[in-house]
Amino acid sequence: MAFFGVMIFTWTALQNRESTLAIRPTTQNISVPDGFSVWHHLDANGIHFKSITPKNDTLLIKFESSAQSAAAKAVLDRTLPHGYIIAAQDDDDSQTSAWLTRLRNSTHRFG
Repeated sequence: MAFFGVMIFTWTALQNRESTLAIRPTTQNISVPDGFSVWHHLDANGIHFKSITPKNDTLLIKFESSAQSAAAKAVLDRTLPHGYIIAAQDDDDSQTSAWLTRLRNSTHRFG
């Protein structure tokens, strides 16, 4: 029974978890980037994603793992013009919204 418990714990720890990046403009006079251009940048760098979805004033990109999300963040930091916050989004939407709202007034790029 102990061996079975350890195997389940190990499998759960090694399992890739879905990850989401949120791209949001830093000021209101900047629009959310076009999903097609983001797709082009990711595809050109061999980064696969599950979906790109606009939601309010944010572009959400879902990945199968946090490693893909981190690679995408590095590419988008390099290729998108300044004026965007590119940050990992937690599963808890209310907590993430509050966090992104606090970052929105910053001119720095966090993630």
